[in-house]
Amino acid sequence: MLAKNTDQIKELALKLFEINAFKFGDFKMKVGINSPVYFDLRVIVSYPDVMQTVSDLLVAHIKELQLNAKHVCGVPYTALPLATIVSVQQSTPMLVRRKEAKAYGTKKLIEGIYQAGDTCLIVEDVVTSGSSVLDTVRDLQSEGIVVTDAIVVVDREQGGAGNIAKHGVRMHSLFTLSFLLNTLHEAGRVEKATVDAVAKYIAAVQINSDGSFIGGGDKRNPSEANEFSRTKLSYESRANLAKSSIAKRLFNLMATKQTNLCLAADLTKSDEILAIADKCGPYICLLKTHVDIVEDFSESFVSNLQALATRHNFLIMEDRKFVDIGNTVSLQYSKGVYKISNWADLVTAHTLPGRSIVQGLKAALDGDDAVKERGVFLLAEMSSSGNLIDDKYKENSNKIATEGSNVDFVAGIVCQSANCFSFPGLLQLTPGIKIDESVDKLGQQYQSPENAVKERGADIGVVGRGILQATNVEQAAINYRDRLWAAYTDRIAK
Repeated sequence: MLAKNTDQIKELALKLFEINAFKFGDFKMKVGINSPVYFDLRVIVSYPDVMQTVSDLLVAHIKELQLNAKHVCGVPYTALPLATIVSVQQSTPMLVRRKEAKAYGTKKLIEGIYQAGDTCLIVEDVVTSGSSVLDTVRDLQSEGIVVTDAIVVVDREQGGAGNIAKHGVRMHSLFTLSFLLNTLHEAGRVEKATVDAVAKYIAAVQINSDGSFIGGGDKRNPSEANEFSRTKLSYESRANLAKSSIAKRLFNLMATKQTNLCLAADLTKSDEILAIADKCGPYICLLKTHVDIVEDFSESFVSNLQALATRHNFLIMEDRKFVDIGNTVSLQYSKGVYKISNWADLVTAHTLPGRSIVQGLKAALDGDDAVKERGVFLLAEMSSSGNLIDDKYKENSNKIATEGSNVDFVAGIVCQSANCFSFPGLLQLTPGIKIDESVDKLGQQYQSPENAVKERGADIGVVGRGILQATNVEQAAINYRDRLWAAYTDRIAK
């Protein structure tokens, strides 16, 4: 690691965390195992200041180590922009390695002007087993190019440096995964338990360049190393990983109040909603409304509902399910009769319009100092039978929630299964919870609190008619609160 620029490297580590360049969760790696941490440095191309900082530090490290190679070559494809900037800053000619040789023209695998015996420094973003670096080394060596060193941004400390060294190449990194995590801990961004969990994983999962475990073992079952699944972490731990401020608030509220119950107050009279909110408020973390079915909506209804939310410590979510172009959604959210952005802590939205759905919602809040914390739950799955959502739609919904500049506004995902997403900083909101599992005449499919939380990964269970139609709504809310919370505590105790 570069000793002279430790403070700058720490600042970079924090910035990479802020822009979601690395994520915590349960991720499938190229080498075939799951990891609690995933680095996606491709996102830095959208942040020129971060690109510049990374490149400056790489160049400084190269100079400090006196790595005077005649060429630089980035491992395709993520490291290519970094290698390009390093090449320009150092006035060092660049070589480009193709992943596959062209089937036409010169059919070259290495592009650029070089001669046998030339030296080349490899630039890489992240190293796990070192296999990608070694692939590049082999292709360069096949052209007679000499490779003795590789410089990388992040060393995951899982055997990559040693694997590369076996082939006569020294690996140098800006920072290690351990340094990065300790930096985040020092800055109050992650808990000590998170650092310890990843350290345990690193120690247990050391990987050869062919993907097998160092010291043997089955890479499909890496013992108990990866315990970082979002369903195994406490709400308090996940609050520290959340990118959305409203998600952090909701995680902490749930942990403090010991409830993961959302009441769906799907009633048509404002007095009925207020009465049910007052009775059940002490036992819920979230009250879900459908304001467009309220027949006597008024500003006083909103102010009274907000007062109850403050008194009983729950958040309000308007289940609007926005699904339109960004400009229209922005107006629907902030204007009209309901002015939802003024009073709803959270809203729901379909991802059918793409990323613009989140951008439209955020745009409605620009310059509004009165709005402190707002967020959205994106719908990735539905509880109605015969719905048309498929796996591709779920995958794209997950990307919208976890990638790009909108991550600070997305609080969670509405879905029915634990494998819908892995990032523990998001909340899974699961509707259709009922103690007596059944299907209603309109296709609503119900599941028990235990099945929803322990088997399907729900963080918050949404209950409507199971409470609203009970003889004693307050006792029903208590029953659902207790069963949902017990299911959660059982889940994280495993």
